[in-house]
Amino acid sequence: MTTTTVGETAEQGQPGGNAPPPAPAGPRRRGWRFGVVAVIAIAAVASLIWAKPTLLSVARAAKTDSGATGAKGTGPVGRGVPVVAVAARQNDMGVYLTGLGSVTPLNMVTVRTRVDGELMSVRFQEGQLVNSGDLLAEIDPRPLNAQLTQFEGQLARDQALLENARLDLERYDVLWKQDSIPKQQLDTQASLVHQYEGTVKNDEGQIEATKVQLVYTRITSPITGRVGLRLVDPGNIVHATDVAGIVVITQLQPITVVFTIPEDSIPAVLDKLSHGVKLDVEAYDREQQKKLSIGTLLTIDNQVDPTTGTVKLKAVFPNTDNRLFPNQFVNARLLLDTKRGATVVPAAAIQRSPKGPFVYVVKPDKTVGVRPVKVGVADGDLVAIDSGLAVGEQVVVDGADRLRDGSKVELQARAGP
Repeated sequence: MTTTTVGETAEQGQPGGNAPPPAPAGPRRRGWRFGVVAVIAIAAVASLIWAKPTLLSVARAAKTDSGATGAKGTGPVGRGVPVVAVAARQNDMGVYLTGLGSVTPLNMVTVRTRVDGELMSVRFQEGQLVNSGDLLAEIDPRPLNAQLTQFEGQLARDQALLENARLDLERYDVLWKQDSIPKQQLDTQASLVHQYEGTVKNDEGQIEATKVQLVYTRITSPITGRVGLRLVDPGNIVHATDVAGIVVITQLQPITVVFTIPEDSIPAVLDKLSHGVKLDVEAYDREQQKKLSIGTLLTIDNQVDPTTGTVKLKAVFPNTDNRLFPNQFVNARLLLDTKRGATVVPAAAIQRSPKGPFVYVVKPDKTVGVRPVKVGVADGDLVAIDSGLAVGEQVVVDGADRLRDGSKVELQARAGP
């Protein structure tokens, strides 16, 4: 039995029995890789050649724009910090004392009935302005009219008895002079006359009281002012002991404002009042944006509140336009003095530092300098400068947060007033 190997079988299949060795694979693979790299390199060179004109154009445009911007002075190199500046000006500044207050009417009356009875009619409209003496309501007068008639009849009877007693007294006096009756009878008759006189006087008093009660059935306004909401409707039985009453009337013209100031300001106010100076008081709304009315200081309280360290002041306002309303919250400003010819700047121009307040002053070369100032009184958005700044110098009011001493600035127009 003959055994044949694989190698032998392959050799036998070739002519002559000797096959040539296979060609090596390494050189072929290296040739393929070299071809791919060459293609990529050619494509890269072609893309660079194609993109070069575009890049050159962009570079030239950027260089041109940069040169133009530098020439105008608005680029990063020549541009200053945009700021808003205003000139310091001369103005009169008021020295004010401010305090929280509330509107208090001079007179406020709760209208009540003084007699018991049925409320027949109401003669006012809610919120109406009424004058003193105007009819507001009516109470049923019929029970009082009947009582008046009764008292008048009783008076007529007692007057007749008095007249008869006086006639008897005259007769007794004649008889006593004739010694026909004892003196005691004459004295008794004289006493009876005095009793009837007292009875008649009592009847007259009851009649007058009833007439007064009849007057009270017509309820009139005791003051001039505005009536509030109606507290009772017609048809109800009202009593003199009712707590709520019928309506509340509040005097609006004039009206007062009670406000507080710190106790440290009391000497200055008392000094003005002692010299007869008329101090003006301005009333502002809750946001201190709208002036409601102008009045004058009326008086100052006689004691300091120890819990708050403040004292109450009362000012009176004409309130002709009714802009002040009872119990309304207001901000009161007492004009204590006026500083004439002060140098003033907007409050936004004042900057703060550990060394004190300062402002940025715009110089003629469009740079800013730090200027320490001494701040005086303030009035709204204006602040007086006691020293450190002259009238006409420009100070920065907007954009100061990006400034330093010597920074270059570019002035902008102010957006608002």
